[in-house]
Amino acid sequence: MPTQEVEEFLLAKMRESKLPSLAAAVVKGREVVYARALGFRDLESGLPATPGTIYGIGSITKMFTALAVMQLRERGLVDLDDPLAKYGLGLTIAGEDVTIRHLLTHTSGVPALGYAEALIDGITGARDVWLPLATPEDVLAFMRGAGSWAVDRPGRRMFYLNEGYVLLGKIIEAASGLSYWDYIKRNILAPLGMRRTYLLREEVERDGDVAAPYIMTRRGPLRSRIPFGISSDGGLLSNALDLSKFLATLINRGTLEQQIISKESLEAMERAAASWNQQYLTGEDYAQYGLGVMSYKFFDVRVLGHSGSVGVYTAFLGYIPEEDIGVVLLANSSGYPLAYMGLYTLAAATGRDPNKLPFIRYEKTLKALEGVYETWKGAYRLYLVVRNWVPYIVERTRYGATEIPLFPTAIADDEVVFTAIVGGRRLVVTATLNPPTLLYERYKLVKKS
Repeated sequence: MPTQEVEEFLLAKMRESKLPSLAAAVVKGREVVYARALGFRDLESGLPATPGTIYGIGSITKMFTALAVMQLRERGLVDLDDPLAKYGLGLTIAGEDVTIRHLLTHTSGVPALGYAEALIDGITGARDVWLPLATPEDVLAFMRGAGSWAVDRPGRRMFYLNEGYVLLGKIIEAASGLSYWDYIKRNILAPLGMRRTYLLREEVERDGDVAAPYIMTRRGPLRSRIPFGISSDGGLLSNALDLSKFLATLINRGTLEQQIISKESLEAMERAAASWNQQYLTGEDYAQYGLGVMSYKFFDVRVLGHSGSVGVYTAFLGYIPEEDIGVVLLANSSGYPLAYMGLYTLAAATGRDPNKLPFIRYEKTLKALEGVYETWKGAYRLYLVVRNWVPYIVERTRYGATEIPLFPTAIADDEVVFTAIVGGRRLVVTATLNPPTLLYERYKLVKKS
């Protein structure tokens, strides 16, 4: 793997988005071929991160929950088409039962209810909201009557629903006779030797290598708190070395030291069942969703895995089973998307050109266009600035500034066509790269700096 290239990219993105630390590992076959941590796990104490540092993994937890459901299915204890009512969790929409399959694929028809967002923002102080849901049972009380929130019948559309994976945790308990956490420990973590993967506060507090949680503010990272209370939808905490064992198991079709899931069940999890309904701005599809597994379009193959975020921690795990390779990335705040960092790393590790990834292409285009533009002999000046992937045309005078966002409609190697809304009218703005030039309203403007 071109280690220097990858680390330069990771460090550049950490610097741009002010991430305190990042832990990464690359697995090839059954072996960890790269393990590295950059930055500080604790800024105030000046403690460096390590590949073994504990971070929250957010929605990567859903892969563990889905795998547990598939294990129970193999044992004949659940069927994916069981209605939730069988487990005392009845949810009916337009006269149709919601099933386990609907929850796994986020196709219940119920849009996100926002419990996790409110819980995290309340604990971290990010918003003036307070929803103290400390247990899955609290979440069940919160979502009572949520069938009335549905916008479609089950199985027709994907709406990412954290609450659905809370319900799956309760189904695992009902079917197995164990608590969710005991089931995960006994049937996934222990067989894989993942001894430093946690859910409970007391477990985390006993570990001496835990990344401090930081909320990202306009001024940079601000120390915060871990949002305990999230469970089967996003509550696990782990480290790059433990997750490498999980990654190796997925790459090797369910088997590491022992088999924890059949190849057939794993392939069923990975098979796309719902569209994410998102595209890169360059036009390519972003991802699809299976049974707890995301499927990212990646050159001529698919990267399987999941991303995760609980605000103060972000994470990405992705693998290409046909090429026996995967990557995990963990950070102790929110910044540049770790999914993008992971896909960049996988491109470099597999001999592909990371600069051809759609988000890298668009990002490079925006950076090339950003700057000061002037008309003939500098008679009129505008600025093109980029914030959160959105370019703006800015006119500044000593009395104030006007900002107009630009939305790309066509992207080529040397030209981007944008749409702007000016005075209630749609306006086409054309930007060319060689040299950077804007055709905006009645003006031709050339980049000066």
